[in-house]
Amino acid sequence: MNAIAIERGRVSLPGQRQTTLALTYHRLMLMMLVFAGVTTLIVARILYLSVFAAPSGTGLAGDPLLPARGDILDRNGVPLARNIDAWSIAVHPKKLLGDPDELAVKLNELMPEKSVDQYRRILTSDKTFVYLSRRAMPELVAAVNALGEPGIAFDREPERLYPNLELAAHVIGYTDLDGKGAAGIERAFDQRLSDPATRGEPIQLSIDARVQQALEAELSAAMHKFSAIGAAGVIMDVKTGEILAMSSLPELNPNVPGKGSMDARFNRITLGVYELGSTFKPFTVAMAMDAGVIKSLGQMYNCPSGLKAGGFTITDTHPFNRACSVSEIMQESSNIGTAQIAAQLGGARQKEFLRKMGFLDRVEVELMERGRTLTPGNDWGEVATMTVGYGHGIAVTPLHLATGYATLFNGGVWHPATLLKVGKNHPVPEGRRVFSEDTSYKMRALLRLVVTHGTGKKADAPGYRIGGKTGTAEKIVGGRYTGAAVVTTFAGVFPMDEPRYVVIAMLDDPKATAETYGFHTAGWNVAPVISKVVSRVGPMLGVHPSMDKDANLAEVLPYVRGD
Repeated sequence: MNAIAIERGRVSLPGQRQTTLALTYHRLMLMMLVFAGVTTLIVARILYLSVFAAPSGTGLAGDPLLPARGDILDRNGVPLARNIDAWSIAVHPKKLLGDPDELAVKLNELMPEKSVDQYRRILTSDKTFVYLSRRAMPELVAAVNALGEPGIAFDREPERLYPNLELAAHVIGYTDLDGKGAAGIERAFDQRLSDPATRGEPIQLSIDARVQQALEAELSAAMHKFSAIGAAGVIMDVKTGEILAMSSLPELNPNVPGKGSMDARFNRITLGVYELGSTFKPFTVAMAMDAGVIKSLGQMYNCPSGLKAGGFTITDTHPFNRACSVSEIMQESSNIGTAQIAAQLGGARQKEFLRKMGFLDRVEVELMERGRTLTPGNDWGEVATMTVGYGHGIAVTPLHLATGYATLFNGGVWHPATLLKVGKNHPVPEGRRVFSEDTSYKMRALLRLVVTHGTGKKADAPGYRIGGKTGTAEKIVGGRYTGAAVVTTFAGVFPMDEPRYVVIAMLDDPKATAETYGFHTAGWNVAPVISKVVSRVGPMLGVHPSMDKDANLAEVLPYVRGD
């Protein structure tokens, strides 16, 4: 009989086996649930960050695939401002492993903008985090990283880049270190450029980068040639109010605005206010024509060598010492003749015309940097009316002047200036009538006369039919007007037979040269700028020279004597 041996512990009852399997199953299911829950949390967090979290360093919510700040383009799509990734260098003083004294010396060698003592104080401070450099170049990042100090941190952050350097700097403006708009379009449209809902769509300006470059180049050349302390210029479409170019000098590099002087950061076109002298005279004549004071361009006025006005004597650079016509008054820029016309017009009507042109308020444009007009105020009596008539006693911005000339030559309708490209989403705003169409038309021949036969001859550019007016205004030095320092301006329009563009150029305190025979007036130094600018930008703007077209000078020449 065979014996059957049963090994102890190898027998398992069916109930125990089922219990063990069930326990294992429940444990496995619990682990799977925990894994699924953790996975769900991770995915949810990633989705949350992708939808709501800001890109590193921006402090803004939104889609990380969008730029941290919208681009700014010129009217043809040329990038004027855009974002790139830059490096920042920071230090955690409490996490330093190296000797602060030695490290301070090495940091000073690489970044000498701070002294060794300043670095030492940073490295030994109680702060947890201090920036050492923002917008650092890759070469600097590599050199600092080579120091091997783990307490120094490097990070990527968005940097605003202006690829054209100084071009249109006062239009575009710049941002601060935190990426917030600090000047120009950057400041005026800061919300739109940084809002996640709108920053994906670039802002397209009315500026034409080609036209802007030509204007800046000619202004800069004249500024240096005549040793002026500043210059400014603007080119505007007379019908839409679009600013195609706007320049203020000294130049400013918006990539490093902190390195520019206060004078360089100052926008002379929209923030600076100046007495713009005889460039105001066409407004006075047009006002008088519309008011019925002037009935003919041949209307005569007594133009002696001097005209008493209160306790002052008004004089002319080119005195007539005889009766002179309205055409001659404009041709030779007579203060005496214009003052009499303004007196006939009267202060009330003068102020009303200026108000309708926007001259008594801050200039209308998208920028926030806008200067306040200076007027005679409560002293706006007869003498003030006469002096305002020829551009003294009232200070406005050069952009005021540009919008005024656009109004005068587009048929008489005022439109606000704009730095945004006119189109479907930004139509030309409805304007207001200031001058009659008839007055607007008659002024064409009058200002063309100034260039062909008067003080603005050097502004002429063959074939482009430029019309305009010179202006030389004395500056106030030590509380008194002085002929030693002047602001010279030329306000031009072309082509004068069918006006399309206004061109303004201004020099602040130009000096006389041997070439100008000792004169520092507008006809000698700033009028040639207009000629050069128009010759360069005319073809860009679709205006081609023609010797067969011109304003109808037959309307004014019969009223001009040959002497």
